[in-house]
Amino acid sequence: MARMPAMEAVVEVLKSEGVDTAFGCPGAAILPLYKAMAVRGGIEHLTVRHEEGATHMADGWARTNGRVGLAIGTSGPAGTNMITGLYTAMADSVPILCVTGQAASSKLHQEAFQAVDIVEIAKPVTKWAVQIKEAATAPWIFREAFRIARSGRPGPVLVDIPVDVAQQLIEYDASIDAPLPVEAVHPHQPRVDRALELLLAAEKPLLLAGGGVIIAEAAAELRELAEYLNIPVQVTLMGKGAIDEDHPLFAGTTGVQTSQRYGNASFLESDTVLAVGARFGDRHTGTLEVYRGERKFIHVDIEPTQLGKVFPPDLGVVSDAKLFLRALLRTAKARDAARPAGDWVSRVAELKATLGRREDFETTPIKAPRVYKEINEVFDEDTYFVTAIGLYQIWGGQHQKAYRPRRYQICGQAGPLGWEIPAAIGVKKAVPDAEVVGIVGDYGFQYLVEELAVAAQYHVPFVLIMINNEYLGLIRQASIPYEMNYQVDIHYDEYGTDNVKVMEAYGCAGRRVVEPGDIRDTIEWARKEAVATSRPVLVEIMIEREANTPHGPAIDAVREFEPLP
Repeated sequence: MARMPAMEAVVEVLKSEGVDTAFGCPGAAILPLYKAMAVRGGIEHLTVRHEEGATHMADGWARTNGRVGLAIGTSGPAGTNMITGLYTAMADSVPILCVTGQAASSKLHQEAFQAVDIVEIAKPVTKWAVQIKEAATAPWIFREAFRIARSGRPGPVLVDIPVDVAQQLIEYDASIDAPLPVEAVHPHQPRVDRALELLLAAEKPLLLAGGGVIIAEAAAELRELAEYLNIPVQVTLMGKGAIDEDHPLFAGTTGVQTSQRYGNASFLESDTVLAVGARFGDRHTGTLEVYRGERKFIHVDIEPTQLGKVFPPDLGVVSDAKLFLRALLRTAKARDAARPAGDWVSRVAELKATLGRREDFETTPIKAPRVYKEINEVFDEDTYFVTAIGLYQIWGGQHQKAYRPRRYQICGQAGPLGWEIPAAIGVKKAVPDAEVVGIVGDYGFQYLVEELAVAAQYHVPFVLIMINNEYLGLIRQASIPYEMNYQVDIHYDEYGTDNVKVMEAYGCAGRRVVEPGDIRDTIEWARKEAVATSRPVLVEIMIEREANTPHGPAIDAVREFEPLP
């Protein structure tokens, strides 16, 4: 068997697992891996400006193509800087691999320079965190890392490598090696039968598609089942794109923040909900007593411990989303259970037609819903969007349409500020020919703004649309019940930070918009400029400073702050 440096064996494993792009920051303790990447080739590397940025790039890359994203850092603070990215990936079921260098094994107990127990630090926010202690185990630990990242509910893993271990030679032959198999999780047929019986007995059923439907590549199965049984479909925020939002059976999104009026109304009238790959997050359910009501719930999830975590369902099914939907459709067809569109489908269509929100505002300062009206009209269904946390996340969930899986990407449970720029880089590297748009807030924009340098250096073009109210807008809104507006205003001078000049400092371009009539033309300019320069381009849209999004404690008590149609 061939004898080679342990890290060269690791590089061969990485390539065979589908990694062709890495995001990282070289440092002394991880140089053996970088040496191996240089010698073996086959993996493009982008040098980041902050290790958290590397994790979010790997995250965006993985969300887009479904493979395991790779982030690399040296020891000590490089690893601790990755924790937020690991948490984000863990929360949203994104498979990424973080590889960290480490001080020499013999020095770990002596407080050596940048030596930290990153494995113990990372354990709460990973599916598996491990340190390689024997060089010969390196390829097998990496194989297991990929298997774990992909298995069941996907998620992040971390592998830590002491520099002395990384420098050793091992026996390894890539020609006779392959990825470890990932076990498929099939549904138990009696539970599939019971799920169908509950749906057929319902008068007002709903299908609820969570992010698990997208992860499982099950959008086609979802649509086919919905059309065969004529059941309206809702999505969670993480499930946006699981069904075309212009589909006649689309019934909106339920929630106490990111929701539509017709989504909440149709949910409140429903009597049975089949939730697939959804975790019943608190911003979706609001007050549980209202959310549950008298309706029956069927909860399908690949992770057994998700069932009953928030509330006990009437029926729980452990299964991969695609395999469950296929089994349910097959069972329904075997029983010839197709149903025509009846009064319930008509009722949901009526609610959708009558319970909307205004977007056609012509006033100045600009109202945020007008921005999303322009976004919906300018970009096509193949555009990839990334967006993070703030009032703009809520406006986006309420107003922006999604048509296809993986095209609307959002960091849902963790909500780290600054996610969009590195995530957009990851998306664009995963699908180089795609048009990528990041929708950002003025505050979060500056958290990882340095990653603009990565996009400029490596010619990664995308459009950034900034919703700028010169506030910590979501926290200002959350402060209303406290009757305060304290330390949330970040305005100074005329417009606060000159974000166009920030873009220019990184060799990129941008324009500011203050009139609603200029939004579309400026976005169109930005699209062309991004292609022409092969760099990010900013459209900074100044909106009214103290606008509030519709929100409330329960799905039957969402307060509207703008005039309705």
